[in-house]
Amino acid sequence: MEIYVDGASAGDPGLSGIGIVLIADGIYEQISQPIEMMSNHEAEFIAMKTGITQALTYHPTFLRIYSDSKIVVQSIEKRHAKNPNFKPHLDTILQLLDTNDLFFVQWIPSASNKKADDLARQAIQKQKKD
Repeated sequence: MEIYVDGASAGDPGLSGIGIVLIADGIYEQISQPIEMMSNHEAEFIAMKTGITQALTYHPTFLRIYSDSKIVVQSIEKRHAKNPNFKPHLDTILQLLDTNDLFFVQWIPSASNKKADDLARQAIQKQKKD
């Protein structure tokens, strides 16, 4: 299963949202979800955590996860986050990933993560309208 995740914030901190795209045989799911006010980096961690959680409901044999957040990808690779605000999110992400036998987490440029970015921004716009 492929997972594309992105978090966005309008301000630092500001209104925030996450965007997730799940792709596998017979599966194409898009998630656009408003989240509480936070920094962009924290929103990226929430997007990763939510994307993995949703993907695991399908019981995939492997996960290939893409994010345009270098901080999130590097934190997962090193299994460490310098910022104490990110540590609880990273701990949960690592616990989720450790339940799956095979996973890859890869940084991609923002241009390659356009759909997840659009979904995250839609979630912010939804909050502005409410």
